[in-house]
Amino acid sequence: MSLALHGVGLSAGGQVLLHPVTLDLDPGLPNVLLGPTGAGKTTLLRLMAGLDRPSAGRILAEGRDVTGLPPRRRSVAMVYQQFINYPTLSVFENIASPLRVARLGREEIGRRVREAARLLRLEPFLARRPLELSGGQQQRTAIARALVKRAALVLMDEPLANLDYKLREELREELPRLFAESGSVFVYATTEPAEALMLGGQVATLSEGRVTQFGPAGTVFRRPADLETARVFSDPPLNEAPAELAGGRLHLGPDITLPAPAGLPEGGRFTLGIRAHELSLDPLPEAVALPARARLAEVTGSESYVHLDVGGLSWVVLAPGVRRPEPGAAVTVYFDPRRVLLFDAAGRLAAMAELAEAA
Repeated sequence: MSLALHGVGLSAGGQVLLHPVTLDLDPGLPNVLLGPTGAGKTTLLRLMAGLDRPSAGRILAEGRDVTGLPPRRRSVAMVYQQFINYPTLSVFENIASPLRVARLGREEIGRRVREAARLLRLEPFLARRPLELSGGQQQRTAIARALVKRAALVLMDEPLANLDYKLREELREELPRLFAESGSVFVYATTEPAEALMLGGQVATLSEGRVTQFGPAGTVFRRPADLETARVFSDPPLNEAPAELAGGRLHLGPDITLPAPAGLPEGGRFTLGIRAHELSLDPLPEAVALPARARLAEVTGSESYVHLDVGGLSWVVLAPGVRRPEPGAAVTVYFDPRRVLLFDAAGRLAAMAELAEAA
């Protein structure tokens, strides 16, 4: 199974909901849609499923044009963030329902249901009805029903958001194996950059109804094509600062300069971007040191998010351990200039792209 979108877009009421998208999605690895709420992820999933018809473009499954086909004529399964189950059926029957529609044999149905229940830790609950389950257990039931169907196309819209941390981490590790073994095309929507990296595979970053970049997850993370992609693929938000090239150096202010890569235009104006985990409150070898003032510290236990005022800019540092400077306290923030991203006035990744390889 393969899925291809050729210039697929959607408009309604004179408003563009999804700008034309061209993607080739293959089985055997996750295809992740990454973007904030409202970026267009669910809109794109609904077009792939056949729930909505695009205003432009074509959708091809195995080279066959399925643009106008309704979901019942496609081999598709979908899991939403908000679980959807049949309240009068047991967990077993909820999971088995697509298999009964497909008229599979009793033994095959039982085998598939038990296999999915084992994977999703639902074996003790097979006789219960959904209203007797916790929210997380109900979501796991919905995921199991989608997986057991073995559809050619499986669409997941933030399916782990309502699960507890431990199970979420386990499934994030398990899902790529399922993707590889199933032969289905899996498309997984998330707002979390860390989840996109953990799942691996291909990632499409979305912002305001546009796919800004598509490619291997690690490559898109390390080499974002533009500033908007870097923002989408950064959590906490990307730390940014205006920079100007003068005298072969990048100037972030009157007293702060960085080495500049060759080939940039003298006098050019840029935006420097650096992710929170690339900053440090402790000295680093060959680091640039910036004076700052603490604004707020959020301690999660194993790490701390320290919000800073850096020359009037709001930055955040992801620091290991418990770090809780007093608000207003003077601190120094350090970073390796080889770890920054540099974008030109049009927002495109500039010549410092090769420095991001060390990220």
